[in-house]
Formats: sequence, C-alpha cells, structure tokens
Amino acid sequence: MAWYNPSSWFAESSEKLNPAQQFISREQGVFINTDSAITYNQAFEKLETVNRGVNMIVSGCSSMDFDVKDKKMDGRVSGVRQKTITQLLNYAPNPYQSAQDFRTNIFTDFILEGNIFIYWDGVHMYHLPASRIQIETDAKTFVAAYRYNLTTVFKPDEIIHVKDLTAVSIYRGTSRLVSADRNIKILYKMLTFQEQFFENGAVTGLILTSENTLSQVAKDRTIANWQSKYSPKNGARRPMILDSGLKPAPGIADSFQEMDFDTSIKTHDTKILKSLGVPPILLDGGNNANISPNLRLFYLETIIPILTKYTSAVERFFGYDIEPITASVSALQPDLKDVAAYHSTLVNAGIISANEARTELRYESKTGHDDLRIPANIAGSAANPSVGGAPPKPAAKTAGDKSVL
Repeated sequence: MAWYNPSSWFAESSEKLNPAQQFISREQGVFINTDSAITYNQAFEKLETVNRGVNMIVSGCSSMDFDVKDKKMDGRVSGVRQKTITQLLNYAPNPYQSAQDFRTNIFTDFILEGNIFIYWDGVHMYHLPASRIQIETDAKTFVAAYRYNLTTVFKPDEIIHVKDLTAVSIYRGTSRLVSADRNIKILYKMLTFQEQFFENGAVTGLILTSENTLSQVAKDRTIANWQSKYSPKNGARRPMILDSGLKPAPGIADSFQEMDFDTSIKTHDTKILKSLGVPPILLDGGNNANISPNLRLFYLETIIPILTKYTSAVERFFGYDIEPITASVSALQPDLKDVAAYHSTLVNAGIISANEARTELRYESKTGHDDLRIPANIAGSAANPSVGGAPPKPAAKTAGDKSVL
C-alpha cells in the first residue's frame, strides 16, 4: 500500500512550488503590517521640503498616460480586453474618480508608505490606503490574503500590489523617507525651538544691570512694569535683568540669523530631497544652466523607475504589454530641430510613412501619404535592387564595326 496519494503528489510537483516558502513565511511572520511607528503623513503636512519633494514626484508620475499593447501572457485575471485596460489606466479607473485623482492617491501612498494596493472587482480599479492593509503570508504560494482594517478580506487575485525597495521584508516596501528619518526629526526639533525662541523672547534685546542683588519679586515687578508700558505686540522685547554686578558677555547672538539656523535647515532639506530622488537644484529655481540636465535626470532616475514598477505589476495582473508614454514630457525630448531630422530620416528611408510621422508629431493625416517612400539614391534600382546600379555601358567598338567611321 502506498503511503502517499500519487495524484496529489503529481499535482503539487507540477506547480513547481518554492520549497523554502514555508520557512520564508515563518521568518517574515504570518501577518505583515505597516510600520506604524514611522509615519510621514505629518512630515508631508508640516515640512515644506517633504511636501514639495513628494508633490514633484507624484505630479510627475500622475502626468503620464500608458500605452497598452498586445497580450503577452496569461495574467492573474482573464477576459479583460485591451481597450478596457486603456480606459482604466488613462481615463476612468472607476465610476467615482478620474485617472488623475486615482494616480495621485496611489503614488502618494508609494512615496509616503512604500506600497500601492489596488482592488480589482472584475470591472473597475479602486485605491486601498496602504497604511490600512495587512498582508497574510502563505506557507506554499506567496500571499494567502490581504486584509483591510483586519476585517475586510481580499483574495490575492483581487489585489494589484506595487512595493518599493526594502531590506527588511519581501512582502512590503518601505517609504523612501526612512533614510531621512533622522533629518526629519531634527527639522521638527529646530522648528519647535524656533517657535519657542521667539515666543519666549530669547533673542537678546534690552539688558538692565544692577550692582546690587535683587530678589526674584523685584525682578518680576520690574519686568511687569516694563511690559505694561512697552507692549511686545508693538515690537518691544522682554528685558533681561543682570544683578550682582554681572555683565553681558561679548559676542552673544543678538538675532536668530546669527545662530546659523538657515544653513543647518538647508543642509537637512538637501538630504531629504536626495532620499526622495529629487535633485535639490530643481527647488532653487533661478536662471541656472544645470536645471535642464537635472530635470532630465529626475525623470530618468526617479519618475520612470516608479512607473516601471507600477506597469510591471499591472502587466503581471492583466497579461498585456504596458509602457508609459513619455512623448509628452518635454524634459525627455530632444530639441525640435533634432525631432524634425529624426522623423524626416525615418520617412525618407522608407521605415515609416509620412502619415505615421505626422501622427507621432500630433498633426492630422493627409490623403495620399500612407505609403512608404522608396529611396531613390541607393545602389541598384529603387524598385528592384537586383537589376543593378549604374546604367549599362555601351559595347566596345571594334575595327570592323562600320559605326566607327
């Protein structure tokens, strides 16, 4: 008698399951939650650099449409037409949101939380806030289920998951702001100190000195009498009283600017922008010759890789070949002169028709320009290269040929 079921063993072997998956799921944990100890929603709302950097990335990712090509493989779901996916990605992902609003939500999640979760109900796509999603691992496949607020359960075939890089988990991504967490916390402390600095009148202003030792009551009365006559609301500063012969030390900072806070804040801002992938020069503005190459670098090294992760997940889910359309991004395009020369070469070489070139340049098609142009300046006949190149030479004249006379 066999100790195993041959049919079940064959079925399991044919799936080529990962033999290490049971150990991976055990090491990673049965339930993978968001790192609630580190949240950057507040940093996005309170810190100008974080807000602006995230806005630039999200706006760049949300501005691109997607070109859906032929089906390449069997996706997680089947029966979805190419035209439907184009409609979902570029126009209306669901009846309640535009494509722009939908993209803004998912890419904001990607930057602040490191993950994108999209629910597919069989017809439309809906954004699920990443911080509320819990991943349930599977000991045989990969993911057993996704849970929203621990109550609503989604099957793996209902969720499109996009994750950013992380060195901690193979299931969830990590926010790019994690590497700048120290700089964010320092900025918070600096801004808090700055507010308290001015509210408490810590900037040295009027100093009252006395050779005698004054009681605390006398000091308080003197300051209260001063404030009653000179209101801080009108620009007066709270006086400082030095008694017992104390004198102010020379070189004390008389203004907030002398404390070098601006330089320190700018240093931390630069580090935060670098962690996000935004060249700091783009926020400086002005007439700088390096803005254009840095803007191109921003798209090539930050925007395009994020869109590639997104399209890869959507390709795996639906099975179609999907690419972001970069033709509308001026930072990625050459000069108009180069564009014109490029399309002219393709048309004159017979690679594309004139109407195809006009379509790429967003001009209307013209009647009679759908055929390829056959180059005339090639060796051999333009219509049939096997005929030969130069015209045939006349036969050599002989001595007996009467035409010689």
